[in-house]
Amino acid sequence: MSLQAQFDQAVADSKNLPERPDNMALLKIYALFKQASTGDVDGKRPGFTDMVGRAKYDAWDALKGTSKEEAMQQYVDLINDLKG
Repeated sequence: MSLQAQFDQAVADSKNLPERPDNMALLKIYALFKQASTGDVDGKRPGFTDMVGRAKYDAWDALKGTSKEEAMQQYVDLINDLKG
């Protein structure tokens, strides 16, 4: 199974996890997905009043320089861990 196919399956599996991950895991899932699908973060960091947007931006920004393939693999591994 190709990495892209594994990633696509993990994206589908992420919607049906046995229990909701904690906020830190959700941020990691979001950041890895964005890095794998879009690449490095761009645009301005959200303002102070947008706490959720800021946290998402910071989590994604922390992955800057990570290749799309590496982000895909980390995403697949994380979702597999969360599936139990």
